[in-house]
Parts: sequence; structure tokens; C-alpha cells
Amino acid sequence: MARVKLNFPFNKSIHIAKIPLRITDMNYGNHLGNDALLSIVHEARVQFLAIKGYNELDIGGCGLIMADAMIVYKGESYYGDTLKVEIFVDELTRFSFDLLYKVTTIRAVDQVVEIAHVKTGMVCYDYAQKKVVALPGTFVALLEPA
Repeated sequence: MARVKLNFPFNKSIHIAKIPLRITDMNYGNHLGNDALLSIVHEARVQFLAIKGYNELDIGGCGLIMADAMIVYKGESYYGDTLKVEIFVDELTRFSFDLLYKVTTIRAVDQVVEIAHVKTGMVCYDYAQKKVVALPGTFVALLEPA
């Protein structure tokens, strides 16, 4: 079986979130559950938007909707870990963009453990009209790494 791969852009991340794992994020194997991981990157994305003065329903007159998601698991994470979620932008078009998330944790002194690589395809969406619309220029400017 061929595994999916994510290639991270060479540009800088647009945001770094630190998210502590909760007991409810664990599964029956006593490690981070796959369903919880998607929620964690969602939290990192919402934190990024909030810092910039936006939310997923309003990025300057329209909202965002997730069109697809892909997760590549790299390692286990456990209760008590704090995840570092670095967000990168890729495939920016007039109507959509991909967010790539590099998820790591520090297990021991200076021992960085890769947990996952995640991609979410985000589309600019007008919820009132129920249709895809162009990304606002002011929002596009936020997607450029500093």
C-alpha cells in the first residue's frame, strides 16, 4: 500500500499553536486518537484566525468551509504532551487554499517527536448565498508568511 505524503513549502509558517492534550483526546490504545487530531488542527486554525481578527464564518464578508482533509500519522502522542502545530499555506488560488500542519511534541530534553502531517483544503464560501466566492484580498495578505 502506497502511503500519502505531504510536502511542506519552503516558506515560513504563518502561525504556531501550542495545544496541550486532554484526557478526552486519548483513544482505547492510550494515545492520541485520530479523530482528536483533526479537532486539534481545527483549534490551531481557529486560533490563527482569531489572532488576525477573523473567524471561520467571517474572513472579510464571507466564510471558510473545509473541502477535504488528509492526515499522515508519524508517531504517537500521549496524555500530558503539548503539541506544537505549525501552519503553512500552499496551493493558494482565487477561491481556495490548503493549510498544511506539521504536528510535533517534545518528549525529553530537546527530543522533538513528529506526530503527524495534516492538510486541510479550505474554500471561501458565502453561507447566505450557499456558494463558493473569491477570497477577500485583505485575507489573502494574511496568508503570506511574515
